[in-house]
Amino acid sequence: MKGVIVSRRGSATRTGSLLAALAIVAAVALSACGSGGGESAVAAAPDDPDAPATGTLRMFTYGDTAPDQMLDPFREQNPDLDLKAATFNSNKAAAAKLAGGFEADVVEVCTDEMSPLIVRDLLRPLDPKGVANFNKLAFSDADEVRDEAGHVLFAPASAGPHGLIVNTDEVPEREAQSYQALFDPAYAGNAALEATPLTAIAVAALALGLDDPMNLSDAEVEQAKQYLIDHRDQFRAFADSDASMVNLFKSGEAVIADGGRGTAQAMIDDGLPVKWIAPEEGALSWVCGLAITSHAQNLDAAYKLINYYASPEAQAISAKLGYVAMNPDALELLPKRYHESADPRNLETAIPETEPDNAEAYDRAWQEVQAQ
Repeated sequence: MKGVIVSRRGSATRTGSLLAALAIVAAVALSACGSGGGESAVAAAPDDPDAPATGTLRMFTYGDTAPDQMLDPFREQNPDLDLKAATFNSNKAAAAKLAGGFEADVVEVCTDEMSPLIVRDLLRPLDPKGVANFNKLAFSDADEVRDEAGHVLFAPASAGPHGLIVNTDEVPEREAQSYQALFDPAYAGNAALEATPLTAIAVAALALGLDDPMNLSDAEVEQAKQYLIDHRDQFRAFADSDASMVNLFKSGEAVIADGGRGTAQAMIDDGLPVKWIAPEEGALSWVCGLAITSHAQNLDAAYKLINYYASPEAQAISAKLGYVAMNPDALELLPKRYHESADPRNLETAIPETEPDNAEAYDRAWQEVQAQ
């Protein structure tokens, strides 16, 4: 699947352009944010891409991107490499930490939220020729993968839809076909919401019947905010991580929530009676990938890691964790029961999450909701 990108966190019509949003963000924030002060030239690919990596490699990602089942094969292939993995809960937080001196060679970026990393010059373009499977990856030729000069900023590594997660012992599937189910009084005190501004405001907007949640006017953002405030007691918790959401379902505190297939799969793997549902308003969708930081020290190992994540073998592992297989060759390595959820084409009718021009309004609105 090529050309039109979806993001985290395609469809035939792009609902927004990350680069357009960046132009606005850069105009008002560049002087305040400063520069990363690192390298800006394209990172040179290794002379011998087949050589095992050595030295120390620091990766900085969302937690669900770097579980042991994903990293253990890479560690086995590179026994002399000291791999250090650290995690964050947003690209904004990652940018702040990197700008403050935190060291990382590879950082995960997501197209709906990567502007803080770009504005602060914290990313270094990579050479797509240094990633053997780059041209096979879903969304690899999309505009959002590149900067304004056309340089590749990251290699797509994961994607997935975002809809509803329900405990089928407590919530009949027929009653959970719309985002409005999250606000059903029948589940008061037992609903949960993902605690990210863009997703939370978008879900509320869709429940209200606003069909372009990534391009809300300030007035529509205010409407979605007020809807969430008016229903604050509906929600047992705002989950700030996948692990938190899983625990809410394990404890029985939550029986319905918004979330991705990967989160639902983690619950299923733990034996919970859970199903992921694509709401009638449309599932949201996201894409993330791996980039090289402007202060990367071990470029050869960075390319080695990115190549691993782009491989059919790694993407097959990702698919079993509930995500889309970005390399279609991975489908041949998967049991048939994973083919539908792993196929990038299943995102074609989803609503792509892209960074809104008024992203700060979404952030402010969500902060007000959380303050209640």
